[in-house]
Amino acid sequence: MTIPSRRHPAAFTLIELMAVITIIVILAGLVIGGMGYVSEKQAREKAKVQIALLSKAIEEYKIDMGAYPGTTTAFGGTAATAASGDASQVLYQALFKEGFDYTNPNTPPANWGTKATKIYLTELDPRNSKQGWVNPSTATVPPANLKIIDPWGANYRYRTGNNAQNPDFDLWSMGKDGKSRPDTPNHAENRDDIRNF
Repeated sequence: MTIPSRRHPAAFTLIELMAVITIIVILAGLVIGGMGYVSEKQAREKAKVQIALLSKAIEEYKIDMGAYPGTTTAFGGTAATAASGDASQVLYQALFKEGFDYTNPNTPPANWGTKATKIYLTELDPRNSKQGWVNPSTATVPPANLKIIDPWGANYRYRTGNNAQNPDFDLWSMGKDGKSRPDTPNHAENRDDIRNF
């Protein structure tokens, strides 16, 4: 005689459910971690491209003006320093704002002996800043006090003259950590800096 077996309805055991949940959590962690890495790599590449474009514009400025932006020849005899974000504002004015003012019929050309007469980097226009180089502005005349910012929202650093490591100029982003020691190249705070020197 055969004993009828009791059939249990098909279901997952607790161990099977825990295994599936563990696999899902591990996969989600890998995806989220990978997205952070990709986002950081994208920001670094964007900063490298921006530094290359800024460097090219600075060199064009020097060819036209005979000196780099912020040297004693321009900006009332004050040299650009990296100690504050003011050097970033000096670059914005030299590479975009002065050329805009010269070509704008609402701003009379006066005292243009030491000022740029053309726009060297149109991407710095705050009215059409798709790259996020400067804070957007809807004013018809762009403000003069804008600063050029890196992908992490900090000012680009720039120095020239005796302060520079390069014979011409230094240009850099402090990177994700926002810290930099430009005079000490091997310092730990410089690990994530993106530089032209």
